[in-house]
Amino acid sequence: MKDALNIASNSYAHDNALHWKRNLVVCVFGSFTTLVSLTLLLPFLPVYVEELGVKQNSAIVWWSGIAFGATFLGTGLTAPLWGYLSDRFGRKPMLVRAAIGMAIVMPLIGCAHNVVELTLLRLLAGVIGGYASSSTLLIATQTPSEKSGWALGILSTGALAGTLTGPLIGGLLPGLIGIRHTFFVTGAMIAVAALLTIVFVKENFVPRPRHHKASTLAETKHLRLIVGAMFATAMLVLFANMSIEPIITVYLQTIHVDRSHVVLDAGIVMAASALGSIIMAAPLGRLADRIGGWRVIVYCLTAAGLLMIPQAFVSAWWQLAILRFLLGAALAGLLPSIAKQIRQSVPESALGKVLGYSQSSQYAGQVLGPLAGGAMGGMVGMRSVFFLTSGMLLWGAAANLWASRKATGL
Repeated sequence: MKDALNIASNSYAHDNALHWKRNLVVCVFGSFTTLVSLTLLLPFLPVYVEELGVKQNSAIVWWSGIAFGATFLGTGLTAPLWGYLSDRFGRKPMLVRAAIGMAIVMPLIGCAHNVVELTLLRLLAGVIGGYASSSTLLIATQTPSEKSGWALGILSTGALAGTLTGPLIGGLLPGLIGIRHTFFVTGAMIAVAALLTIVFVKENFVPRPRHHKASTLAETKHLRLIVGAMFATAMLVLFANMSIEPIITVYLQTIHVDRSHVVLDAGIVMAASALGSIIMAAPLGRLADRIGGWRVIVYCLTAAGLLMIPQAFVSAWWQLAILRFLLGAALAGLLPSIAKQIRQSVPESALGKVLGYSQSSQYAGQVLGPLAGGAMGGMVGMRSVFFLTSGMLLWGAAANLWASRKATGL
């Protein structure tokens, strides 16, 4: 069965052997610009919410959280649908749909009349968008198998760079051109990405016949084991990173960081994790090509779990920044390896749908992580969040080690 799956999964890559390098460049740029547009409003979102008529501080914070999270909720809910449609009609149409959709919605966000419209438009951006998710699907299936880990790492670097750069641009641009015009500029950036996608992304797509169900119960369980392990790990990656984010500023205060510097120091600590991931995503993706995705998953989960523990005992902000940088570097190898493992295991006719569910698992972790971290920090104490997350990561490493041996019969 494994040989048959490999042949099936390689056919689309074979048909597009001439295109994948150029497509990778365009997808990196498109993922960067769309992630910039989705995260640049973080610094000024409360100000924009207040401009839209919300006056009480508690309501401003509440609406800001809802408006920001709405996009990722929409993306998580619709990722499997767009993945399924990509299996039917091709990967490029999903990229074009996402880019054009976001190029239209972003300026509309700048025209919102009230906070409800802002939230609904942010939700629509998630529902109709998902350029980065569609890029992952295109690159995961189109790149030659022996280079897919490296290519996915490069793509991840572009997305992470957008996530890191967005808030920086959002802190500068509104002061120069105003909040509403900032959305018009980002819409124009995405329109450029859409044009590049239409003109330069090439795809030879022939719908693959849907495979029959596995011929034996053992083969069915084998595939379910692999896919289930990858979904759980995808959720764990974002859970682990985001469980600490909401409490970093408060945690720094508990270790007596100067109150006048705490916001800046917290920003540096948060950025350190993304920077570590940017630097290590491609090298760890290349390592997955050499030794296998599952080994990299186990190694990275173990390293991340161990790096969580000393974060509970830091006495200065710079110590936490270094540890968060190393944590980001460890987590960087996980998502490319997960996509690579799914690509090698799932029939091509179902790859889009399965990778879509993998994307949804990531967004579930992105939602559950801050909720769990905030709740644990408030009830049991800040340090407990690090121990909880460490335990979950180490458990994930052990579970993946067991699943890999079970799947390979070792």
